[in-house]
Amino acid sequence: MKHDMQTENVTRESVLKLLSDDEVASVSTAEAAARLLDGEEYLDLGQLDRGVQQATRSATVMGHVLPRRAVHKDTWSKILTLLEPTPCTGDCSNSKGAKAKLGCST
Repeated sequence: MKHDMQTENVTRESVLKLLSDDEVASVSTAEAAARLLDGEEYLDLGQLDRGVQQATRSATVMGHVLPRRAVHKDTWSKILTLLEPTPCTGDCSNSKGAKAKLGCST
């Protein structure tokens, strides 16, 4: 479990590093909103393993949300590429980078 939390933190940090200053400000503004619009795409930074989600009528915890509308389309593409699982061969404990660790089940 500790390894999973560490991998999640590395990934969250990797995602946030892709954002420009303007995008960080936009995300901060979005987090202050009451909720997302129905059908709006977002990433839950606390549960990145779930991938892109769509907002529903049920409340979404806004403190961990990265709405697609808050970032440039090129940044969104980079984030999705970062989140793509990569098959792990051999000992994944020595893998470097969030992308390699996401696909690793060891």
